[in-house]
Amino acid sequence: MGLAVAGLKDDVIAKRVRHLAVGDWSDFAPAERLAFQFAYKLSREPWSVSDQDIQGLVETFGRLRAIDVVWRSSWYNYMTRVADAFQLPLERENVFQLLQNQREKQEKNK
Repeated sequence: MGLAVAGLKDDVIAKRVRHLAVGDWSDFAPAERLAFQFAYKLSREPWSVSDQDIQGLVETFGRLRAIDVVWRSSWYNYMTRVADAFQLPLERENVFQLLQNQREKQEKNK
């Protein structure tokens, strides 16, 4: 959902998700790969996240964006675990599709 909210089109989202799912991060920028590595480590072994990991994020993204990476990684990890624990289904449809369609219409009318 985060990618849809960011305004990416379905085909771009599908391509990114495929690359992420198989662990092929080579098409992503080095900063994005670092964020993925951090999120992966946080979700698999949260106790192993170190000050060095955080410092690497700060050096790459700056202090505020590093906080955003840590926050969003933590939040999505938490929410995924809550959804799994309560067996909550994910949305079958993109709830933001209507907004995307309206945005595309506005761009065409300009």
